[in-house]
Amino acid sequence: MSARMAYFQGEIMPLEDAKVSIMTHAFLYGTACFEGIRGNWNEDDGNVYVFRTLEHYQRLRMSGRILRIDLALSDEKLCEITHDLVARSGYHEDVYIRPIAYKSEELIGPRMHNVADDFLVFVMPFGDYLDADAGIRCMTSTWRRVDDLGIPARAKVNGLYVNSALAKTEAQENGFDEAIMLDDRGHVSEGSGENIVIVRNGKLVTPPVADNVLEGITLSSVIQIARDELGLETVERSIDRSELYVADECFMTGTAAHVTAVIEVDRRPVGSGAPGELTRKLQQLYRDAIRGKNPTYAHWATAVTPQAASDATGATARSESLA
Repeated sequence: MSARMAYFQGEIMPLEDAKVSIMTHAFLYGTACFEGIRGNWNEDDGNVYVFRTLEHYQRLRMSGRILRIDLALSDEKLCEITHDLVARSGYHEDVYIRPIAYKSEELIGPRMHNVADDFLVFVMPFGDYLDADAGIRCMTSTWRRVDDLGIPARAKVNGLYVNSALAKTEAQENGFDEAIMLDDRGHVSEGSGENIVIVRNGKLVTPPVADNVLEGITLSSVIQIARDELGLETVERSIDRSELYVADECFMTGTAAHVTAVIEVDRRPVGSGAPGELTRKLQQLYRDAIRGKNPTYAHWATAVTPQAASDATGATARSESLA
């Protein structure tokens, strides 16, 4: 049996007790940054494999530096808290882990300076975000990706995701699964929560960070797997919308999406209109890596054994401070 748990104000506690005030600065102004971390269930050995925890916290710290949010705990301590929380939650299934560094004071006024910071993290069950196997249909959104001079795209800023939410809703209300956003010059940027890769002439091509793209941890993992396992070169360069229409294959990468095939863009089939051969190979290689099934990438995935709910909840969990 699982237990809904969170780390909040320096303690692990039941999720229902982890509450912020309606006057919290981050709630009023979006002054927060976050990460999405996957825990992937391996039924063969009974462990949840938390994927690249350290790299996610290094990126959260980078986002905090941009927003002037201080993470008082070390990266190693943040990893320890997260793995302990996953164990105490007791889930025997895939989970999603959401750490947030945020402006925690209750005050009025949009600013980043002289506002207290805090950190929280919670865990929840999380299955497939998109249909990775069948592939998804995408549209290029009328909403443009926010420019770095507006809200820095290399930081996972909570408030920035209004941009993504508008694009996602537009796509789904028009009968598509996902949106592809362009930057202000018309270059392909990313999906509502995913990086984009196309296959052309036997190479992977993905937009550069300068095209207002998040520095994706899943993307960098897939690029390394493609190089090491399949001998594939990856080219970072700008991609025009029309190049999506003539790509041999296309896929999206992300913590939620894993590696998801894109089979149609703007009602035009990509390649054969089915998930491509290289995409299929990368999907399987990535799945094995995130579930601890490929020893080459064992350092990426931390095995966490779920605890029984009776060991994780109640007064013991509530009183233990990990700060």
